Amino acid sequence: MRGKAFGNAVVVCAASALAVAAVPTAASSAPPAHPSAPPPSVRTVVVDCFSQPRVRPDDFLLACGDGNNRLVSLRWTRWDRASAEGTGLDAVNDCRPYCAAGTFHTYPVRVRLDRPKSLQGQPGLQHFTRLRLDYTDGTPAQTHRVVYHALWD
Repeated sequence: MRGKAFGNAVVVCAASALAVAAVPTAASSAPPAHPSAPPPSVRTVVVDCFSQPRVRPDDFLLACGDGNNRLVSLRWTRWDRASAEGTGLDAVNDCRPYCAAGTFHTYPVRVRLDRPKSLQGQPGLQHFTRLRLDYTDGTPAQTHRVVYHALWD
């Protein structure tokens, strides 16, 4: 008899738990606080040269065609849906006397990614469309201290 009473108690508890879980709460039925903001389930990424979405990459190729410019040793201090910020090194080939025989030089930079937009064909993802580099100690030849790059998708 005790076994049957215990089994009935388990069934009653399980049914109660399911009933409570099925009832929507006021918070879940309320409209979002910021209707123009993407839903919390949306992730923001940066798309690399191989069309792969990446979050907080350690390195990032800027010159997809020839590989002569790359961000390395990236350390991110912020990464959210609106922007990302970090520091690293910009490794640039001087291409002297020509690129295959050139030397890579590194320059410390602050990095900022922003201007997110929906990533075509990837529901639930948006991607940063602009990269800003602030050179903190020297710059590559003929480069301004602050540089903006449009990013691809």
